[in-house]
Amino acid sequence: MTLPDGYSDVPAGKIAAVVTHLEMLARPSPRPAPALPEMAVRRVLKPDVVWYRDLYTRIGAEDWLWFSRLETSRPALQAIIGDPKMEIFALTLDDRDEGLLELDFRTADNCEIAFFGVTKSLIGRGAGRLLMNAAIDRAWSQPIRRFWVHTCTLDHPEALAFYIRSGFRPYRRQIEIADDPRLTGTLPETAASHVPIIR
Repeated sequence: MTLPDGYSDVPAGKIAAVVTHLEMLARPSPRPAPALPEMAVRRVLKPDVVWYRDLYTRIGAEDWLWFSRLETSRPALQAIIGDPKMEIFALTLDDRDEGLLELDFRTADNCEIAFFGVTKSLIGRGAGRLLMNAAIDRAWSQPIRRFWVHTCTLDHPEALAFYIRSGFRPYRRQIEIADDPRLTGTLPETAASHVPIIR
């Protein structure tokens, strides 16, 4: 279906976002990260659903309406994050997990950043750069031809520019429409107050 030019109605009870897909086809020049001795990136070899959902929620649910992994059944989510071709990393601050990096190698020759983010208190402190440098290093240490990610207008307003600065190139744009997770009960109605609820 092709959307017409001009305005298109979004039904009540739904949310809509403009999604930008980005890719890099070769390892970029490294970008320096600030010295952050109190932070570290660690691989989580056997991620637990409870641990994963807690970190996912603290990073993305309250401000950015991350909800897809909260609506995935526990067995299905455990199968995803436990897949040997999925690699989960946490950014730790003083032994507490405050960042999430999820790399998906399930498609041959590709790596996708499935989820990437840090908790609100770490935004602007260089934690994102530290985590992204780790993502680039890990992705390109494997025999891939393409590293990609998508972001949308419900994410942090600096996310798209951050990905571009990191070496990703935008190549596709889509409109995503979904049930508002605040009306389905997945998230509280107080989440992401900058996105109005239309019943």
